[in-house]
Amino acid sequence: MTTETTENAATAARNRRKTRVGKVVSDRMDKTVVVSIERLVKHETYGRYVRRRTKFKVHDENNECRIGDTIRFMETRPISKDKRWRFVEFVERAK
Repeated sequence: MTTETTENAATAARNRRKTRVGKVVSDRMDKTVVVSIERLVKHETYGRYVRRRTKFKVHDENNECRIGDTIRFMETRPISKDKRWRFVEFVERAK
C-alpha cells in the first residue's frame, strides 16, 4: 500500500463515523457535556408509545456548550472511561 492509499483509507474511515444530534442536559464537568437523545418506542404489550432516553458524554474542548443547546456530535476514539463522542457544531443555541 502506498502512502496515498493509506491516507484515502483513513479519510474514508473518518467519514463513516456516526454522528448524532441531541440536547445538552448537563455542563458541570470540565470539557465534558452530557447529551440526551429522546426517542419514541412502541410498548410491546399495550401498543402505546413510550419515551426512551439515551445519554452520551461528549468532549467539549472549549467549554462552549450550555444546558438546553442542541448540538451535533460524532464518534471518536475513547477519551476517558465513558467519553467516546466529540462535539462538532451547534444546531440550535439555548435561548
